[in-house]
Amino acid sequence: MTAPFSPAEQQRIVEAIQQAEKATSGEIRVHVEPHCVGADPLARAIEVFAQLGMHQTKAQNGVLFYLAHADRKFAVIGDKGIDAVVPAGFWEETKDLLRNHFAVGDYVGGLRQGIAQAGRQLHQYFPYDGETDKNELADDISFDH
Repeated sequence: MTAPFSPAEQQRIVEAIQQAEKATSGEIRVHVEPHCVGADPLARAIEVFAQLGMHQTKAQNGVLFYLAHADRKFAVIGDKGIDAVVPAGFWEETKDLLRNHFAVGDYVGGLRQGIAQAGRQLHQYFPYDGETDKNELADDISFDH
């Protein structure tokens, strides 16, 4: 199985990313793989962040939602620009939101809520500028098998 999501569920996640990015110059990605390479999902998320080129955004405002579905592990990380301005505890609150949804098997709902929450922070600190903003990173979900 390449993903724990049907094509329709994947589309709902991508739509959440597109909606969240409409109001911000920030970039949001979701990466899914069955197993976490290494024991620490945060360390793996940092590797994936670099592999996806997320550190290359102009304002360093990329956010990655990482999910190792078979291992039931996940992480949420933001680049330096967004991490420097979000309120203390924001990443933990976002992980708690995801954890609450994931605990009852609602991965799509959890990701959609987490993406929306990250989008609100990105909008607050990195509002969309129609003059110069462009979609710097793909909105699709990336998968490792």
